[in-house]
Amino acid sequence: MADSLVNLDMDACFSAFDRDADGFLSIEEFELICRALFRNDRGKIYGVEDYQLREIFDIFDTKKDGVIDRDEFEVCWNRWIKICTRPRSAFLIVDVQNDFITGSLNIKHCAAQQDGSEVIEPINLYDTVTFKGPLGLKQRLWPRHCVQDSWGAELHKDLKIVDKAIKIYKGTNPEVDSYSVFWDNKKLTTTTLSSQLQDKGATDIYICGLAYDVCVGATAVDALTSGYRTILIDDCSRGVDLVDIEKTKSMVIASNGVIVNSSQVKAMVEGRDRRPELGYKLALEIKQFFKETINDKEK
Repeated sequence: MADSLVNLDMDACFSAFDRDADGFLSIEEFELICRALFRNDRGKIYGVEDYQLREIFDIFDTKKDGVIDRDEFEVCWNRWIKICTRPRSAFLIVDVQNDFITGSLNIKHCAAQQDGSEVIEPINLYDTVTFKGPLGLKQRLWPRHCVQDSWGAELHKDLKIVDKAIKIYKGTNPEVDSYSVFWDNKKLTTTTLSSQLQDKGATDIYICGLAYDVCVGATAVDALTSGYRTILIDDCSRGVDLVDIEKTKSMVIASNGVIVNSSQVKAMVEGRDRRPELGYKLALEIKQFFKETINDKEK
């Protein structure tokens, strides 16, 4: 069953893992599905925590009878397994702009002394689906930077942008700080990012850029809160403060996000490297959807 799960249809998958042929999947049989599902591109199995396995099983055991029947498995297949094996991914490249690299807010002069230009080469290894740049951004705690139509607001000249890349602008209100690509800091104004992601049916968001512990981190938190399977690309990001960078990483991991290097991205996007953290995150979102659906019916 090494990677055959990806190539099976729903009925074949159910039958293959229903080892005792009783027409139901026990939690032990469901665990075998998870062992086939969560593997890297070399076939190495990722372990699933026992409590996570039980919770995922219980989410799809909607009849609460201790087994998953074919009807319940159909939901599991369509809402969970298919997304885990065939994700729709968006790359979000944050603030790779002149002012953060060599301009008025060069992060190399901040506490971590990291060179923002170092993110460009690994980012350029992959096609860019989505990027954004703040225009007219003026924040109280930072020097004036990335002012609309200025050189500092331009994307770095060496950053490769594909023809169909989509620009998402934030920070257009000079009265409100705006770190995240989704919202301003006061949650007063949203950008077009959510609608763009919904239009494209995105399930997974890969985030990288500048600064790791400020705009990249804020965007990752909002992506997780919005229900997306979220991946930070570590070697494609640079930050301001080493302690805050580690806090950002811990926060993402605690929220069932994943931190990877650029060399791992291709296999994940193609569904050949499937992480249990992202599967668990998706299952929790499905659980919330079920709960909201029940509440709506009871109104």
